[in-house]
Amino acid sequence: MKAITLGAPGGLDRLKLVDMREPDAPAAGEIRVRVHASSLNFHDYAVVKGLIPAADGRIPLSDGAGVVEAIGEAVTEFAVGDSVVSCFFPLWHDGPPTVADFSTTPGDGQDGYARAIVVRPATWFTKAPKGFSHAEASTLTTAGLTAWRALVVEGRLKAGDTVLVLGTGGVSIFALQFAKLMGATVIATSSSDEKLERVRALGADYTLNYKSEPEWGKAVKRLTDGYGVDHVVEVGGPGTLPQSIIAVRIGGHISLIGTLTQQSGDLLLRLMMIKQARLQGLIVGHRNHQKAMIRALDANELRPIIDRSFGLEALGDAFRYEESGRHLGKICIEL
Repeated sequence: MKAITLGAPGGLDRLKLVDMREPDAPAAGEIRVRVHASSLNFHDYAVVKGLIPAADGRIPLSDGAGVVEAIGEAVTEFAVGDSVVSCFFPLWHDGPPTVADFSTTPGDGQDGYARAIVVRPATWFTKAPKGFSHAEASTLTTAGLTAWRALVVEGRLKAGDTVLVLGTGGVSIFALQFAKLMGATVIATSSSDEKLERVRALGADYTLNYKSEPEWGKAVKRLTDGYGVDHVVEVGGPGTLPQSIIAVRIGGHISLIGTLTQQSGDLLLRLMMIKQARLQGLIVGHRNHQKAMIRALDANELRPIIDRSFGLEALGDAFRYEESGRHLGKICIEL
């Protein structure tokens, strides 16, 4: 079978397309999945670039969607022919967080889904939403579930709330979609007027170009009549968090899910304290969060936004496209 491996110490030029032996038949509690699609995340990019050290020969990509080809004894949740999607933390099934590293995450501490076939414990997957293509389903593992947990699980989002999303990557676009699905008002930022026009078409109520309006936190306050937003989906980290603290309302919620700015900054901790706002770091979610999200998707017409798809052999080009920042939504790999 075809697979992509990564040579240490990483780098896009160290991705290698190889032929591998197909895995053995599934043992008790396992399923064999024919992988049809994956999607790219910043975490995957960090692994292949060597920003996160990975074992020599690691198979990258944390997201995987495909079809069950065989089941082992005692597997009752899945049947041959089911469409399934992988879990980011395959051993975290429910309850409060139990992991603080990526040792069990596919594509990082474990081999991932840049390959044609996997045999894994059945609990490493959930069923995919009905009617989703494999590429659409593959976007849910990391980006979709992160946005869902940030807003719905931890933020307790409700109709009438106001949500601020930063940028137009996969998590931010999912957050926009989930917020609109639940009746919230959305303010979106980007450095591209063209992308802002596209997010308005997706339902954003207000948009701000953070290049032309660097103090966008104050602009958000103006848009909300001085009140501030109920939720911030914060993907930038130190470089954007000060403006997010200005933008959030008293008692509001900031979900810290990324540090894409990779720079230091004044975190305005005194203002954070005075506002009594909640700043919560979170990484994706557990299996039952994913199942709840998929039930919601089955009950609605929301579909993921896929910017572009690449073949497995063009994985390096796909990461270079991600690196360019030209995409809006998700970049997928289709096998």
